[in-house]
Amino acid sequence: MFPEGPKIPALTEAESQVVDAYLAVLKRLSGVNPTQTTGTYTALRAAQALVTESRALRDALSLMFERQEKQIHVRTMETALRSLDGDRFQPRLGPSSGETSADGG
Repeated sequence: MFPEGPKIPALTEAESQVVDAYLAVLKRLSGVNPTQTTGTYTALRAAQALVTESRALRDALSLMFERQEKQIHVRTMETALRSLDGDRFQPRLGPSSGETSADGG
């Protein structure tokens, strides 16, 4: 018997690409957050990758539109993002928790 994975709702191919690309954008955006990273090179690399990931998100949304998928089903997408642990990026997207860093910032 196979282990049961996360309960991901049924998505069209384009919706699935949107979810995947959106998660990739969140990952890169969290790597650029100046309150969460200490190295400029690391942030630069994340910013460069963010451009690529943003294009993939744009392309996935364009595909949805071209296929006449005019509505984004918010609850379905939310369930998919939660199932894929999209919440893990939320703490890294905003300012840090308020602890003072070593540089006094």
